[in-house]
Amino acid sequence: MEHMFKIWMRGPWRELAWWCGTPKGVGLACDFGILRATPGAGFNHVGGGLAKIGEDFEERKYEIRFVRSGVRSTMMHTSERSDRASDGSDLISVETELHPKVQETEFDSQNGFKDEEDQLGHNIPNWNPKAEGVLGEILDIGRNVKENVTLGELMGPYEGRIGEKECVDLLGLMAQEDLVMGCLYFFKWMGLQEPSLITPQACSVLFPVLGRGGMGDALVILVRNLPDTREFRDVHVYNAAISGLSCCGRYDDAWKIYDAIETNNVQPDDVTCSIMITIMRKSGRNAKDTWEFFQRMNRKGVEWSLESVSALIKSFCDEGLKKEALIIQIEMEKKGISSNAIVYNTIMDAYIESNQVEEAEGLFAEMKRKGIKPTSATYNILMDAYSRRMQPEIIEKLLLEMENIGLVPSALSYTSLISAYGRQRNMGDMAVNAFSRMKKLGIKPTSHSYTALIQAYSVSGWHEKAFVAFENMQVEGIKPSVETYTALLDAFRRAGDPEMLMKIWKLMISEKIEGTRVTFNTLLDGFAKQGRYVEARDVICEFGKIGLQPTVMTYNMLMNAYARGGQPSKLPQLLKEMSALSLRPDSITYSTMIYAYARVRDFSRAFFYHKEMVKSGNVPDPRSYEKLRAILDVKAALKNKKDKKAVLGILNSKMGMLKSKEKGKKDEFWKNKKKQPRIHTSTRDGSR
Repeated sequence: MEHMFKIWMRGPWRELAWWCGTPKGVGLACDFGILRATPGAGFNHVGGGLAKIGEDFEERKYEIRFVRSGVRSTMMHTSERSDRASDGSDLISVETELHPKVQETEFDSQNGFKDEEDQLGHNIPNWNPKAEGVLGEILDIGRNVKENVTLGELMGPYEGRIGEKECVDLLGLMAQEDLVMGCLYFFKWMGLQEPSLITPQACSVLFPVLGRGGMGDALVILVRNLPDTREFRDVHVYNAAISGLSCCGRYDDAWKIYDAIETNNVQPDDVTCSIMITIMRKSGRNAKDTWEFFQRMNRKGVEWSLESVSALIKSFCDEGLKKEALIIQIEMEKKGISSNAIVYNTIMDAYIESNQVEEAEGLFAEMKRKGIKPTSATYNILMDAYSRRMQPEIIEKLLLEMENIGLVPSALSYTSLISAYGRQRNMGDMAVNAFSRMKKLGIKPTSHSYTALIQAYSVSGWHEKAFVAFENMQVEGIKPSVETYTALLDAFRRAGDPEMLMKIWKLMISEKIEGTRVTFNTLLDGFAKQGRYVEARDVICEFGKIGLQPTVMTYNMLMNAYARGGQPSKLPQLLKEMSALSLRPDSITYSTMIYAYARVRDFSRAFFYHKEMVKSGNVPDPRSYEKLRAILDVKAALKNKKDKKAVLGILNSKMGMLKSKEKGKKDEFWKNKKKQPRIHTSTRDGSR
């Protein structure tokens, strides 16, 4: 029985085959984008990307959409999806996230950058390894290697039965299944054969795999021990090594490999340029450095390419140099290299990070005018922007537009919608509805999705539902993040439940999840406002151990709690602690103290801190100050009027509130008259 899998594919077929894998024991054939396969026992687990479906193929058509993304391969299988394909058959949505060459920011994982294997290449046209015959047998052994045994030790029966090409294919198959140790020991076995089966192509496959597996030490040793022949002094081998070291954060070692390229007079290519610019960006080098490196590569004869310019634009965008990035894009297009969605996504994301949504919308319109089809990442970038602005109605329109052009919304898309609704007090029901829609469509929620839902419950005052959502995500096997815990803490802070705050905090500690500054402030405020000052002090102590020292905001919250609790006598001590930590009080600090003393009728101290506030220049804005001054003016009328005028005069001058006096028109005579000594004349000489 033959089954057909309709696929929306981009790029060469070998790219699709590499990441899709094959039905078990069955090869792939490509015929105008249709994948044909005979029934098997389910998908192989390949590339860390496709998990087993857990059922045999049935006599039906599956429609599979692959969404390019930016982290390593994962798959979301939604066999219970309720909607149907265009032909009425059941619809299975599969989301595959690839590891990009350029990543790091929140949206890099959505920008659709090419996978490093695609860029590096293996110099093997139409490479499509199949797990058949001997290769299938060895692959099966590699999957089931027992502890304290290596794959190399089990290869005895296969000596002389496979050649160089088969070794490369087998490395590729094991790489697809994330059998990193199997790849390493098989490669070592290849080197022990006579003659050696190690080839440059084998290195190009293995090195990125070792890097993604965090085996930088092994990678460095293998590169160091490569045969010193012209065959292995190949730019593709060097690129693979640099890429692998970049994946595991060994940037200094990657630079040493690049130095070896120059020492051995190997001509770098555009992939070398692209990877090195990415390494420079990740290691903290600025855009000026990356631009100078790019120019140096141009002088070496490396031509502009989409990949290298994309990496350069990313470097500029990360520093907020959006106009410069646009200039580079224009220059690239002048050289005949057309921009793609990746370039536009990168620049749009930079504008969004600067809260310039209108400019990002302009780029979105421009790419559509040029006939560049937006990707899911494009829409997710815009949705995130409107989520921050709490404009869910625009996100709803973007979701509809995505579906109209054949793109499948992801968990990130719906998370933006949930967040946009959830941060508005009266829209908690809409946030819950968006979450339910996502699950009904078969889209598996992520930790971020649940965090947005818990935040919605928190804002709406539904702290019990927030805790139920927290428990549900754990039942589903989704690990809560620090942001999830912080949202849950905020729900019980708003509810005024210090016992639950303590319970959740202890759970965080037991799970070894370190809080952030927001977590710190949430706990502190929650305990302090309920009069749990000892616990509040404990929070300051515990977070100080992980390097989160108190800030002015920390002390403002403590002061507010003591003031609300009728303990203004504690405030001067807190002010001394701030001074010891070199923290300067701000207008909120002083206003809190003034209100605290005014509330208990201690106007002498209220006036004292009022003067201190004015002298320090930390005066609140005029509107906020009206209420405070109205309270003080009543009492000030009974005190020294001169003192009152002096204080308010300083205050008004600092706030720009002094009224200019109306000046009368001076007589021109007096304006120009010079002072002269007064001459007294006598009437006796006849003068006046």
